Amino acid sequence: MRFATLVSIGAAGALAITAVQAHHAFSTEFSVENPVSLEGTVTKVELINPHSWIHVEVVGDDGEAVTWMIEGGSPNALVRRGITKRSIPIGSELTIRGYQARDGSHRAVGRDIKFADGRALFFEGTPVPDGGGE
Repeated sequence: MRFATLVSIGAAGALAITAVQAHHAFSTEFSVENPVSLEGTVTKVELINPHSWIHVEVVGDDGEAVTWMIEGGSPNALVRRGITKRSIPIGSELTIRGYQARDGSHRAVGRDIKFADGRALFFEGTPVPDGGGE
């Protein structure tokens, strides 16, 4: 019985460490030195832990379409604010201001997100440290 208890405690500890490692601080993944301003069309919405993602197709000045992943808050936090997948319909036009991933990929944390009609979307991503405002 004691062995089974120790194994259970060990497994729980390993899961907790994995969860902490999966959750990141803003400065680990994004940088205030890399602000982005995007306009695009929603292609996919993922309300998954630990952060939600909106996939947006953005057409650049060269006419090429690129899909950006915009990080938002946890599904629990969003649902408490009344945001579900239905709140962000596929095909919606969004304007996004945020900060690009440090690795230069097409990922960003959304700071200000608005629909084409001007309604704000409170998608609450990873908190931006002081000095991240514009």
